[in-house]
Amino acid sequence: MKRHPGRLSAIPFPMGQRVSSAIGPARLEWVIHPTAAEAPIFGSARTREALRSNGYTENVKLKFTKMHGAGNDFVVLDGYTQPLDLTTAQVRALANRHFGVGADQLLLVEKPTVEGVDFRYRIFNCDGGEVEHCGNGARCFVKFVRERGLTDQRSVRVQVQKGTITLTMQDNGEVIVDMGTPVFDPELVPFATKGLQGRREGADTLWPLDVNGTTRWMSVVSMGNPHAVQVVDDAEAFPVLVEGPAIERHTRFPQRVNAGFMQIVNRNEIRLRVYERGAGETLACGTGACAAVGAGIRRGLLDSPVLVHTHGGDLTITWDIAQPGAPLLMAGPAATVFEGEIELAEEASGASPDSSQHHSSRAAPVAPSV
Repeated sequence: MKRHPGRLSAIPFPMGQRVSSAIGPARLEWVIHPTAAEAPIFGSARTREALRSNGYTENVKLKFTKMHGAGNDFVVLDGYTQPLDLTTAQVRALANRHFGVGADQLLLVEKPTVEGVDFRYRIFNCDGGEVEHCGNGARCFVKFVRERGLTDQRSVRVQVQKGTITLTMQDNGEVIVDMGTPVFDPELVPFATKGLQGRREGADTLWPLDVNGTTRWMSVVSMGNPHAVQVVDDAEAFPVLVEGPAIERHTRFPQRVNAGFMQIVNRNEIRLRVYERGAGETLACGTGACAAVGAGIRRGLLDSPVLVHTHGGDLTITWDIAQPGAPLLMAGPAATVFEGEIELAEEASGASPDSSQHHSSRAAPVAPSV
């Protein structure tokens, strides 16, 4: 195997073999070698079924880029120059931090299906479910398409599940994302208010939510995806890992929800933790930062611009609430960590590739060699 200075290569090893390795701050390149005859994994369901029925294991070497935005990390795939048809199990396998590449979300770059935009931007949580939006991922998205030579524009318009957004690369390497206008109508979040009495605060309405037997008052916001934001005295001390899951799956949120816990430092600064729908607590959440700032400004607690401290880094959110329909603008970093290839295989087990009982897709285990 050809090696490159300052890079790490990897080769397959038998299951159960004990391997130890020290990985320094070098740029990494993973090369996962196929261990069986390659067959198309991104073909039609008929092709996959024919292969399985004849006892073949399907394999593909999939190129990927690992990126992060303020610590919110992603596996980014190019579906623009080649069509990709990932199953739910394959998404879970790629996002798995023990047997795959590891990520909070998987981002897919595709050709748009509507006119007037440059790309289509799709997001899949680590549980395999597709979601509407991810702000930190959007910053990585524009960096990826520029680095891959898919565009030389500094500003691109991309299609998301619910509309379009604009992404602009700055000279300092940060990206500004037009996140759109926040929506506070509970029906559109969606949030079921039947039987509840809301409480006005500033221009916002807070809603009571029973969380593990305690009433919490929250703003409900849509940033293209649902958010519930509450103000806490100390974000670090608050039991986010206890209350987050309870809020995420609360029955009043029919599509589940991202739970935000905001500590106000001053009128232009907050600390934020977010328990994300389908991903758990992440180091940063761009749409969560926008939802928190939007709610804080509407409640009269914050003034634009607002510096948002997350565990993964800082984001700056700007919103001119006095201007009807004005979008929230988010500025923050985007970084490429490493690029590589990984082999995905669907075992000829007869199990459905989307089965929650059997992960029929997995990343081949690797042993690093320097």
